[in-house]
Amino acid sequence: MSEIERAITNWFALNARELPWRKSNPWGVLVSEFMLQQTPVVRVTPKWHEWMERWPTPDALAAASPADVITAWGRLGYPRRALRLRDCATLIATEHNNQVPSDVATLLTLPGVGSYTAAAIASFAYEKEALVLDVNIRRLFARLYDGTDLLTSAPSKKEIAERTELLPDKDAHTWAAATMELGALICTARSPQCEECPVVNLCKWRAAGYPAAATKKRVQKWHGTDRQCRGTIIEALRNAPSLGAHEIDQLWSEKEQLNRALESLIKDQLITIWQERYRLPQ
Repeated sequence: MSEIERAITNWFALNARELPWRKSNPWGVLVSEFMLQQTPVVRVTPKWHEWMERWPTPDALAAASPADVITAWGRLGYPRRALRLRDCATLIATEHNNQVPSDVATLLTLPGVGSYTAAAIASFAYEKEALVLDVNIRRLFARLYDGTDLLTSAPSKKEIAERTELLPDKDAHTWAAATMELGALICTARSPQCEECPVVNLCKWRAAGYPAAATKKRVQKWHGTDRQCRGTIIEALRNAPSLGAHEIDQLWSEKEQLNRALESLIKDQLITIWQERYRLPQ
């Protein structure tokens, strides 16, 4: 075990958060990974508990209506994830005997499961060796090993090859969880707590004087966007069986943007038109 690996895993043993999916089953891990995509832990935790109580198995979620699933998703954002999770549950129930697959290759065949999610499920649910690279781990590794801030939007082949070499011979799942935790809590994108970092004296980024990334990441705005308009429509339909055109018109002042949002929601199968009224898919 390297000095860096030992320091980070020892830190994790003392500082790991009590996240409910860490003591769950593979289905609970899968649900958490869908929810955690672009949504912080503090918002996911109560919603995860609700979902696991309501739909404790894949076949239970598969039997739910799309409307129930979208409504239960609440304000986690990006509600297409809810429908993809339901599609994923359906395939697990019908093709995999209601058991979440354990190998990355099979996980990648599931709806809504990409390379990161497949690796995370294999690692955290089944303790398999898999290269888990979320944004927190990538940022930590870029600073610690390369002396730079994270630049690319997705891992390059070079980055994947280099990070694969870092996988420990034993307990790769612990290494994945520990580095993710360190990146999420200490080596944060803004205001990293370097004085609390267990490997601060081994960090190339610190040694180089904390050089900034060549290009700053653009902060995604929310107010007035198509995404906000879509969210407003979905939220209204969560609280009403259906809405007519006049009621929909009251939700948003920019009519062209409203129509664009309605068209995209219909295309994404997040809403439907029934008897000239809008509603969540049944």
